Amino acid sequence: MQIMYPTGGKKMSVQEKLAVYGRVLCNESMKKHTTYRIGGTVDYFIYPKNELALTRILQILKEENIPYHVLGRGSNILCSDAHFHGAIINLDRTLNDFFFEEDGVLLAQAGCSIINLSVEAMKHSMSGLEFASGIPGSIGGALYMNAGAYKANIASLLKGVYVWKDGCIEWMDPKDLDYDYRHSIFQKHKDWLILGACFQLNKGDRKEIEALMDSRRQRRMDAQPLNMPCAGSVFRNPESIPAWKLIEQLGLRGYEIGGAQVSLKHANFIVNKNGEAKAKDVLDLISLIQTKAKEEYGIDLITEVEHLVW
Repeated sequence: MQIMYPTGGKKMSVQEKLAVYGRVLCNESMKKHTTYRIGGTVDYFIYPKNELALTRILQILKEENIPYHVLGRGSNILCSDAHFHGAIINLDRTLNDFFFEEDGVLLAQAGCSIINLSVEAMKHSMSGLEFASGIPGSIGGALYMNAGAYKANIASLLKGVYVWKDGCIEWMDPKDLDYDYRHSIFQKHKDWLILGACFQLNKGDRKEIEALMDSRRQRRMDAQPLNMPCAGSVFRNPESIPAWKLIEQLGLRGYEIGGAQVSLKHANFIVNKNGEAKAKDVLDLISLIQTKAKEEYGIDLITEVEHLVW
């Protein structure tokens, strides 16, 4: 597709091209956009105006040979300290519509807050998303990593995922997406972009749903260091032992490297203790924990946190 820009004879800059289709911030610090409050700057931080605008933004970036990453609410992400000569596309401000049907079908765009959706489902007396009431991420991120808690996960509710794939948009069947514990096919195909999904919820009692969500929210507040910058649980749980318990047995609760610290409250969290931690501090601490777990227990700890390298 060839698009002619009304430039009056002057060639538009990349920023001007992108700004037609969304809000563009230049040389933006990623510290502002991740729950870790860690990350270098990026050439272009883009909020697409809508889904149609997003497809054109993707085309422009391809035409200009500009690498990009797609971001939701910035949780479960560790950004590189380096400057990214590329673009970050953020979906949470504009691709955040959702729709409930009477039979429990929920359609949601990728930028929706999963916490907000769990609350809205409760208001509609729909059960299934209670486990997600304390997960501070977007639907897109949840589908990417198959987010879960309390022995439930997002993939178990799926009817279909709406995906930008090879320049086209299509609905994909969950059985074709290789869902497993904290895993999906999207982790292998980073060029596929999750735009939304369809879920099947169940009719329930609103008061019972709300009570369960409240109890789990309180449990998270009591057990997790939510008052400090972090990205949630760092490691997947091995089959033989919870990750937090393993880290505690290694004597690493409270251990620090630079500004990164194994949380005193929950050992499977690494926090940005003073707000000045670097990605390297977190990565070095992760590496130390993995090395000790392997040496002392023969266990390979696998991270949940997505490390954006550029």
